Amino acid sequence: MCWRTSSLDRTSFLVLDGAPNHRCGELAVPGNIRLLYLPPYSPELNPKENIWDEIREKIFKNYALKSMDVVQAKLKEAILYMERNPKLVRSITSFPYIVKSL
Repeated sequence: MCWRTSSLDRTSFLVLDGAPNHRCGELAVPGNIRLLYLPPYSPELNPKENIWDEIREKIFKNYALKSMDVVQAKLKEAILYMERNPKLVRSITSFPYIVKSL
């Protein structure tokens, strides 16, 4: 998710992927906030998906965790892994349209 604010009308845009848990018919969205959903199956528009793929492959792998404490410990490990590997993060999230916009 990211916030973008237009200086003309103070409207904020919340960009969401199309995951079912990001949709709710009962959500009360303030009038100055617009929800923008990314098209389905568009990982090139959502670079964090590549981060999660890397974390699943390197940290969580394919096994069941015994408790939420273990899940939290693994998440901390994942955060440190990403923090210590900025070149990796850049390589898997630097889509051309992002690099050109900087």
